Amino acid sequence: MAPLVITAVIPARNEADILPSCLPSLLTQEYDGLFRLVLVDDDSTDDTAKTAAAIGAEAGWQTTLHPAERGPTADRELVIVRALPTPAGWAGKVWAMSAGVEAVGDDTHYILFTDADIAYQPGTLAELASGTAGEEYAIVSQMALLRASNRWEKLLIPAFVYFFDQLYPFSRISQRRSRTAAAAGGCMLVRAESLDAAGGLDAIRSARIDDVALGKLLKRAGGRCWLGLTTNVLSMRPYDKLADIWDIVARSAYTQLRYSLATTVGVVLGLAWLYLLPPAAAIAGVAWLAAGSSSGTAAWLAAVGLVGWLVMSVTYLPMLRLYRLSPARAPSLPLIAALYAAMTADSARRHYRGRGGEWKGRLIPPRQGGE
Repeated sequence: MAPLVITAVIPARNEADILPSCLPSLLTQEYDGLFRLVLVDDDSTDDTAKTAAAIGAEAGWQTTLHPAERGPTADRELVIVRALPTPAGWAGKVWAMSAGVEAVGDDTHYILFTDADIAYQPGTLAELASGTAGEEYAIVSQMALLRASNRWEKLLIPAFVYFFDQLYPFSRISQRRSRTAAAAGGCMLVRAESLDAAGGLDAIRSARIDDVALGKLLKRAGGRCWLGLTTNVLSMRPYDKLADIWDIVARSAYTQLRYSLATTVGVVLGLAWLYLLPPAAAIAGVAWLAAGSSSGTAAWLAAVGLVGWLVMSVTYLPMLRLYRLSPARAPSLPLIAALYAAMTADSARRHYRGRGGEWKGRLIPPRQGGE
């Protein structure tokens, strides 16, 4: 079988600072087939395009800045295109992705949608291509290992992935009969013909959460999907403050809940019930016993609460191991859940104040469909 042609598409908006930490890792991937790259300058106000061009030239790639009519046609060719202004009805990132797809050559078998802040370990591209071709998946997506270096990242980032897996169980995504579908936008290898057959990115043009929408689109069209965890795809985006992580959740949670206030209230109450009630019961029961009570109710309350707290902590341990963090952090899950519940509530508040979906200075209007 002839080697597969892969074209990576990177939407980049004001990413000049982070590109030197990430783009070289993609340009130096070893792959037996043809590998090309389209970077879309998404209305940047910094030197994103010039920085990408300089990195490409330094890596020995044939680099073209802002071509008028064509995308890459040769192996190891980097083409940098400037997206036109986002038209009405389109989310900015999806429009930039679409501009990248337009520049992809007709001979491309797979499109690797990735982000400007993503770095790849050596051999990752070949492994992705091998797994996708062997199983004939429409999309293979890997959840990038997010940065967990400072105290807020260590506290909240592993739980971000943990709660995502609660919403979209990875094991169900790959099951044909399951309606569960999702993807992780940092790394999505998509079969080009499957994307065309599903209607292309135009079918999800208004999607704020483009990765989940793309996974759903391809699965509804009959394509097989796969999403998994990895340590070979790394997000280099720093989240130095609580506000940085807060914004990630608050700008998209209400969209994820389909703009339903009732569902949002239900999710917040559900988080409280599952993650706050057990420790509250345990603490109340222990305090009752410490006060000298001999009531069986106090002992029962303490025991049930402690068991519930223990069970949730155990389910969190695999995620802590993935991020190489101490298992002693597991009992903090109730506190983390309380913070995520507050972020979810704030997402609804922002929506009704007209600030939902704001990202890098661009306000994305609520979708009209396609999410």
